[in-house]
Amino acid sequence: MELNKNPVEGFSAGLIDDNDLYRWEVLIIGPPDTLYEGGVFKAHLTFPKDYPLRPPKMKFITEIWHPNVDKNGDVCISILHEPGEDKYGYEKPEERWLPIHTVETIMISVISMLADPNGDSPANVDAAKEWREDRNGEFKRKVARCVRKSQETAFE
Repeated sequence: MELNKNPVEGFSAGLIDDNDLYRWEVLIIGPPDTLYEGGVFKAHLTFPKDYPLRPPKMKFITEIWHPNVDKNGDVCISILHEPGEDKYGYEKPEERWLPIHTVETIMISVISMLADPNGDSPANVDAAKEWREDRNGEFKRKVARCVRKSQETAFE
């Protein structure tokens, strides 16, 4: 209901099945002035039964080439990591999941991630390497292919 009252530009979200409040489908529009511009990327958010104490999992269904999305489509960003201390010492507790986060704050973080990948903590090492070493070559070509494919399959 909150998303309907205050829509956020760049994505839409809703239940996959009206009888299951824990599984959502989101459509993310590639942010303007990024390599992902024009893309329509479908993803699923799966909420745990003890939400909001624990974060949902997010998985792109549409193929996407990005340093912070593993090859299976799982999104790896701080806001979706379990709350508390990072055993590797990379993230501060306040950067990780907090019960105040909403679908809106998650989507804003994901859109920001598309615009500005975190190459220091990649889920897809190959994409991160290309992003660092050949951003305007091979990386750009692979992202452009994903954007075209996303446009072709957006409304299937």
